[in-house]
Amino acid sequence: MTVAQPDVSVIIGAYEAMPYLIECLSSVEAQTIDPGRVEVIAVDDGSTDGTGEYLEEFAERAPMHVLVIRQENSGGPSGPRNVGLAKATGRYVFFLDADDRLGPEALERMVGMADRAGTDVVLGKVEGVNRSAPKSMWGKTVERTDVYSSNIKFTLSAQKLFRRELLDRHGMRFDESLFTGEDALFTMEAYLRADGVSVVADHTCYYLVGRDDGKHVTKSGSYTLRFDSARALMRLIAELVPAGTRRDQLMIRPFLVTLLPQFGPKYLTDSEEIRRHKFELAKPLMDTYWTEGVAQRLKVHERLRLHLVAEQRPDLLLEVVKFVKAKKQAAALLEKKGRRVYLAYPHFRDRAAGVPDAVYLAEPREARAFPGYREGGVDTLIRRAVRKARRVLTSREVRPAA
Repeated sequence: MTVAQPDVSVIIGAYEAMPYLIECLSSVEAQTIDPGRVEVIAVDDGSTDGTGEYLEEFAERAPMHVLVIRQENSGGPSGPRNVGLAKATGRYVFFLDADDRLGPEALERMVGMADRAGTDVVLGKVEGVNRSAPKSMWGKTVERTDVYSSNIKFTLSAQKLFRRELLDRHGMRFDESLFTGEDALFTMEAYLRADGVSVVADHTCYYLVGRDDGKHVTKSGSYTLRFDSARALMRLIAELVPAGTRRDQLMIRPFLVTLLPQFGPKYLTDSEEIRRHKFELAKPLMDTYWTEGVAQRLKVHERLRLHLVAEQRPDLLLEVVKFVKAKKQAAALLEKKGRRVYLAYPHFRDRAAGVPDAVYLAEPREARAFPGYREGGVDTLIRRAVRKARRVLTSREVRPAA
């Protein structure tokens, strides 16, 4: 008898996941998709709290096929996910963390979307439970988009539906040398290689659960791991996307989400030794990947901090971080008849500091908040001049001959 290929393989890496695992597996069991269309591959990564035993109990009673693999602790989430991926037989795979849970109908809706749209990656709306969750990409359901035309670059967690053929074709696996940000690397590569990405925004497909014991992986780890993560993601983007506007657009993600927080409020409590080390770790990344195109896409306070990191000016950075932490509003200086708005964060037009005015120049989306701002500028003036020149040329062409 031939066994039909499952539609989706749900891969669960689990380590010390009790009691959260109970609700996680209940959410799998409650899915509305036909159980015969689902397989669950659960990898117990050396747990000692009963996680492995509970997985085996679930396998005995679950309505779908469940494979439980028990192994010695690997030290991170990548190993168990890769083990599960190697065993997967479904047309799609979905990575479910053992302390999170699926929303009702999640698998049915995401598989249906992928089949209907023919896309390789599907994002299902995420909600946070006792923790924050990404929000900017859930404005509307979209059958087909890409990483350049949407905000999906700001959700790089692994909890997505991936077409397995895409992963196999490119030999995609999680980087087991990374202990944070491994999912960002994997998901960004999938976005870049995918033939289309879908977004299910009108139904909560995933609940991101904050653990009461604070053991969630994203809350732990040395600051050096964050630099490892940023470096790996920047390198991937540079390898797959030629230099230019598109690369700059994607580089915002590692600069803003991974690197900049190292020079946020926590920096104020760092020792001098750690501050120096952070600047040392950041230098090769800033030298290689920090461009004018990236800088222009950031808010002024973000751009200013990273500019000072790029210029290796820890002496100036401290005052800026204190200002930002205090949540002060920088004074706005309008020039060029309101077409330019400078935000006077610390060191603005301080000759001794020598920070260029351009670092403080607000881009339109930030400048619009200030009364008196007139959107336009050099580009607008050029366009007006071009239109005027065209009118003159046209009038000459239609003028009757003497």
